[in-house]
Amino acid sequence: MILSGSDIIVECLLEQGVNTVFGYPGGAVLNIYDSLYKYSDKLRHIITSHEQGACHAADGFARATGKTGVVIATSGPGATNLTTGLATANMDSVPLVAITGNVSTDLLGLDSFQEVDITGVTIPITKHNFIVKNIAELADTLRLAFDIANSGRKGPVLVDIPKDITAATYEYSPAESINKAGRETYDSSNIDYALELIEKSEKPYIYAGGGIISANAEEELKTFAELCDAPVSCSLMGQGAYDQTDRRYIGMLGMHGTVKAAAALNSCDLFIGMGTRFSDRVIGDAKVFGKNAKFIHIDIDPAEFNKNVEVGCTIKGDIKEVLKNLCGKISQKKCGWTDEIINGDFGEPVQKGTSELPVTPQAVIETLDKLTNGQAVVATEVGQNQMWAAQYYKFKEPRSFISSGGLGTMGFGLGAAIGAKVGRPDKTVVNIAGDGSFAMNLNELITASSHNIPIIELVLNNKVLGMVRQWQRLFYNKHFSQTTLDARHIDYVKLGESFGIQTFVIEKCEDIEPVLKKALDISKSAPVMIEVRIDRDINVLPMIPAGKPVVNPITEIDLEA
Repeated sequence: MILSGSDIIVECLLEQGVNTVFGYPGGAVLNIYDSLYKYSDKLRHIITSHEQGACHAADGFARATGKTGVVIATSGPGATNLTTGLATANMDSVPLVAITGNVSTDLLGLDSFQEVDITGVTIPITKHNFIVKNIAELADTLRLAFDIANSGRKGPVLVDIPKDITAATYEYSPAESINKAGRETYDSSNIDYALELIEKSEKPYIYAGGGIISANAEEELKTFAELCDAPVSCSLMGQGAYDQTDRRYIGMLGMHGTVKAAAALNSCDLFIGMGTRFSDRVIGDAKVFGKNAKFIHIDIDPAEFNKNVEVGCTIKGDIKEVLKNLCGKISQKKCGWTDEIINGDFGEPVQKGTSELPVTPQAVIETLDKLTNGQAVVATEVGQNQMWAAQYYKFKEPRSFISSGGLGTMGFGLGAAIGAKVGRPDKTVVNIAGDGSFAMNLNELITASSHNIPIIELVLNNKVLGMVRQWQRLFYNKHFSQTTLDARHIDYVKLGESFGIQTFVIEKCEDIEPVLKKALDISKSAPVMIEVRIDRDINVLPMIPAGKPVVNPITEIDLEA
């Protein structure tokens, strides 16, 4: 059948199983939006307040569902407003397809109104990108974009489409996604060596990253851990890859990981990293990271092997298939060291409030965990709020922690929470924010309100940029340069009401449970916001200073010293 380019775009989205797109209209995508109008009974479009919010929403949708998120933006500033969202998705390997409009092909390169070479701009921050200058290539390019985004090491793909291509007509024939030939499941060459290392190990340690979640390999991970009789730690991106209520889970590893996870690292004889890129925030001083251990690294992307940590045994491929193979060949082990680690008391720090501001993030998040039975989807902004969420909420399931790990994008969480709720309407979705991050993209409260997307926006308000302030205290002689936000006189209750969002305040310990219960009840049908007033000097602990060995975490900060 003969269709316009814009109708072909929508048909291709439907082919790929897309039922929701996020975006913002503009001149260069008017044809696409006209087609979205015609297909509105088949494809839901959610307009956000800003293109960055749309990209974060598509990202949150993808993380929460495992499907490919889709965002649409116009040319010029519309397209460039996606860049932070694309870089965020790229760093965290999130499948995303961004469709941007551009000026007509005869105007490209002439500095035309709202023209930007968006493919040139986004080369470093996407897995791949395309510009379609021939309508005959439009459908297959979109199919290929989806295949690239959601295969191998996943990531964002941008497709830039000039306006005349969306207006032209061409023969369209429905088809399935283009599948790249010869995609291997895994390289088996080092399987026997890995089995030998596991067999000889007396102190094995499993470290799981976001690749476990991407590969849907959480069941295989659990079986593997039980067969190895090993403690399990997860990266920030791996939160939920392993049930954190399980006895084997010893907490997050790295700069703000648990003391127990650090102690296990320093005494293990075999470190098994899977689906992780060994971020600098995890390894600290690479020269002494796991210095007493041999390493196995399993990952789908060989570019990560020996990049940050020297590894003796590498296995490239799909982690789910690798773990299935290993589990079929491992003899059940029993390691006395594992029980010592699991049952040991390593003196994890406990947060304390003040007489003026007694409420702590730990108390709020642990109560939220109790009231939701660890079943909520928790999005975060970036900073102290992010670390506290990872430390104190016990994630039981994959795709329940939605956070910007690699790029550390302040302003990510609210849009991502909106996308997550759209993708998982059956789940309670909470965005845990700091007041600094919240201010960056609070305009997306309009999106939550106008579309009645029932999320909980929980703002930990300490009137400072908390994480930066913490660093200034420790490493910059308490020069609190531009991190004190006392001049921001925000009445959160009035702000919420202005958006039509009921808002509560927690400022006493006895407020915590009743307010959270009210918010959880309201969030069954409408968005709700909570301001939590906390002391500015509650820090994220434990802490390993950047580049220092993961040996003796800081567990207490003398505020006067």
